[in-house]
Amino acid sequence: FEPGAYLRNNYAPPRGDLRAADGVGPWKLRCLAQTFATGEVSGHTLIDIGSGPTVYQLLSACAHFEDITMTDFLEVNRQELGLWLREEPGAFDWSGYSRHVCLIEDKGESWQEKERQLRVRVKRVLPIDVHQPQPLGAGSLAPLPADALVSTFCLEAVSPDLASFQRALDHITTLLRPGGHLLLIGALEESWYLAGEARLAVVPLCEEEVREALVRSGYKVRDLRTYTMPAYLRTGVDDVKGIFFAWAQKKVGV
Repeated sequence: FEPGAYLRNNYAPPRGDLRAADGVGPWKLRCLAQTFATGEVSGHTLIDIGSGPTVYQLLSACAHFEDITMTDFLEVNRQELGLWLREEPGAFDWSGYSRHVCLIEDKGESWQEKERQLRVRVKRVLPIDVHQPQPLGAGSLAPLPADALVSTFCLEAVSPDLASFQRALDHITTLLRPGGHLLLIGALEESWYLAGEARLAVVPLCEEEVREALVRSGYKVRDLRTYTMPAYLRTGVDDVKGIFFAWAQKKVGV
C-alpha cells in the first residue's frame, strides 16, 4: 500500500476537485457537516477507525470533540498522518478540503483556524486491527469507551467477505459507549482498488447489507444515504459504483 498513490488517486483531481457540485468529495464533506450540525453527535472523545493517510473525515468533527484518536493498521499511513499533524515538508495538502468545510459550515472560521483546531485535538495516532476482538489491543492509550466513532473506507477494504465485515463492525462497536454515535462512510459494490503497484481486494457491499450489519451490531440507524459515482469519476483506479454514508447510534444495553 502506497499512501502517496492512494492520495493522488482519490484526493487529487478529478476526484479531489471540490468545485464540482456532483463530486464525491463535496458529498462526503456535506454528509459529515450536516450530521455534526444537528448537535446530536458530540462529547469529549472520538476515535477515527482506520484513518488511512487522510484527515478530511475529521474536519467537521474536530469542533465537537476535544480528544481525538486517529488509528491505522499500517505504519506508513500513521507516518503520513504524522507529517500533516506536525506540518512537516512532504505532507499532503488538505487545505482545499479545509476551505470547503469552512464554506459549507459557514461559521466564519478560516481554513487555517480549522486545521489548527484539528491538529490540537488529535491527541494520538495508534495502531489498530479491526479483526481482533480488542482492536486497539489490551491497555489501550485511547480513553475508552469513546463518545463517538468515525470510520471511512476501512471495514469493507480490509474484510474478505460479509461475515468478516460484520465481525469487524462488532469489534469496533466495543470501543463505543452505549448511546454513542458511529459515522461510517464506505464503498458500494466495489471489489478492488489500486494504491501504487498493489491491487487490493474489497468486499462488495450494497446499501441493505450495510443497514443490516449495523442493526446486527446493535445500532439504531439514524441516517443512511447513498451516492452514485458519476462516469467521469470512474477513473480506472477502482471499480467502485457508489458511496454510502451511515449515521448510527449504539443502543443502550448492547
